[in-house]
Amino acid sequence: MATRLDHGGDDFDELHEINVTPFIDVMLVLLIIFMVAAPLATVDVKVDLPTSTAQPAARPDHPLYLTVAADKTLTVGDRPVASADLAAALDAGTGGDRETRIFLRADKNVAYGTLMEVMDGLRGAGYLKVALVGLESGPRP
Repeated sequence: MATRLDHGGDDFDELHEINVTPFIDVMLVLLIIFMVAAPLATVDVKVDLPTSTAQPAARPDHPLYLTVAADKTLTVGDRPVASADLAAALDAGTGGDRETRIFLRADKNVAYGTLMEVMDGLRGAGYLKVALVGLESGPRP
């Protein structure tokens, strides 16, 4: 005598697991969005480098200035120098001491590429301690 009691419910068992497939789909979509958006977040910004609000460092007694004029002429101290003779002029100005800090001044209108060429010349001559000189200005509102 077997009887079956039908409760009228469905035959599905309860699942006690979390379905992670939608979570993975959402994470992949977010990953793609960030991969596309990250390169767009970098924009070109016009930069005005010659002025600075930083506290000036202590000046040495006899600083050696390397000046790049607007017409791309170089001057070590007060002497005009050709680009090819830059290493010899720096050696004469520092007495051959490559640990001397060189203060690099450039006109506001000098192209960035020109300034990098001069810095490459300094590095090629063995002068790695370079300080960039700018105008001092008060804090901007």
